[in-house]
Amino acid sequence: MKRAEVGKLDMTQAIDIVIVASAFGMDAVRAGGHLKWAQVSKRAGAAGFEVRRELFADEADATAPRLRALGEAIAGLGLWAVYSTPALLYTSDGRLDAAALRLALDEAAALGARVVKLQLGGFAGDAHGAAIAAQRDGAHVRLVVENGQLAEGGSLAQFTGLFDALAREGRAGLLGMTFDIGNWAWRDVAPLEAARLLASHVEYIHCKTTVGEGARRFAAAPAADDDRFIAVLDRLPRDVPRGIEFPFDASRREADAAHYVGWLAAVSAGPEAKATPRSQA
Repeated sequence: MKRAEVGKLDMTQAIDIVIVASAFGMDAVRAGGHLKWAQVSKRAGAAGFEVRRELFADEADATAPRLRALGEAIAGLGLWAVYSTPALLYTSDGRLDAAALRLALDEAAALGARVVKLQLGGFAGDAHGAAIAAQRDGAHVRLVVENGQLAEGGSLAQFTGLFDALAREGRAGLLGMTFDIGNWAWRDVAPLEAARLLASHVEYIHCKTTVGEGARRFAAAPAADDDRFIAVLDRLPRDVPRGIEFPFDASRREADAAHYVGWLAAVSAGPEAKATPRSQA
């Protein structure tokens, strides 16, 4: 008998903190491999680890045997996995990229991931919900799409339109959203307004802020006095995983990982448990 398909993520017992591999630095992950940094994440107290396809040192790392071995090792640490791919769910002309979705689902299954995350791409009004449901038939991984930094795939209107379209097609809840707090800055969208409109669809949160402007805008850890970041977290579901996606200081990666896991767990637990992160040097 088939296992039940994966529905919305159930994190009601605790708030899980995930460390995204890229927080350790692209070069460090490619040089040391994902497993090294999953081990650091475990020591830091994280519950999950996000594997990034674009950070594999070799395309062979995305083959089923290697993904299976990596997934088993991550699970052996007591962590659960997110599988992130830069693939787009929709092509630039609004069609479902069924091949990209199939590949992402297959790779995530080989890894044993709980969640597979794609970029939205060129969604243009038709969600193609029946086709997505057919691809997901029997899948044991939850599908989410993330707001990106580019106009295509990062528009607030695209995301509200996507979930409206899925509801019209009778496919509400077919997929969820990764809400990247920092990425809205690239689209000049207030994260709090985006949270107000999209909170009911959010199943995973990428936590970061930004510094700089335009082409010189970069991801950063929340500042000690960043009340706006906390306000966005408070507006989003309290029981969904939070992923640390801002870069750690290369001179103290392990210490930063442990510090920010503890801090993010505290601020996610509610106002009575809030503490501020240390000031950034």
